[in-house]
Amino acid sequence: MKIKLGTNLMLEPTFTEKAEKYRCKVVDLDEQFVYVDYPIDTNTNRTAFLIDGAQLRASYVEESKSAFAFQTEVLGKRKGQIPMIKLLYPGDSEIIKIQRRDFVRVTTPLDISLQFEDEKYQFVTDDLSAGGTAVILNREVKFKEGDEISLLIPLAFNNGDIKYVTTTAVVVRLWERGQQNIASLQFTDTDDLDKQQIVRFCFERQLSLRKREMN
Repeated sequence: MKIKLGTNLMLEPTFTEKAEKYRCKVVDLDEQFVYVDYPIDTNTNRTAFLIDGAQLRASYVEESKSAFAFQTEVLGKRKGQIPMIKLLYPGDSEIIKIQRRDFVRVTTPLDISLQFEDEKYQFVTDDLSAGGTAVILNREVKFKEGDEISLLIPLAFNNGDIKYVTTTAVVVRLWERGQQNIASLQFTDTDDLDKQQIVRFCFERQLSLRKREMN
């Protein structure tokens, strides 16, 4: 979905130790760049000063209420009737449709560690979002629906970074899919930074899957 003049963008830093969001508006654009007014930090309601080279995830909602996102980079400033920030526009093909309500969910196999009471498990995920995950159960488990478990989730990013998310989750559902037993888990103690890392991972994975389908 091609971005338009006047679109309200939400910017989130890709590499940060803090969960931050900035709102801004598209005031000019061309095939390679998007120009926005100076972003406002949603936590402080003050102008955010973004350094050149900062990697960001930009998201927006268009008229049909569908939500979209793309990866971008701060390329500098431009003077005009209003001061503007110059952002890289990766092109229409790099824009991903996202779920507004509960984060992007992607099918992805990740080796994760679970602990329930004194029992530890190693499983592979079936899918992942910042709201929860489904895991494939390759052995008998002690936990049941409604139980709370601890999780350690390693996230490997395209740039070689590995982040470890530690959280708790409630077992929402235990079910069968063909020959597989699946546990659907809903995260219950994920802080904003960990959510941001999972969203970033899911976004990268979704973009990779889309490129693979197009080739």
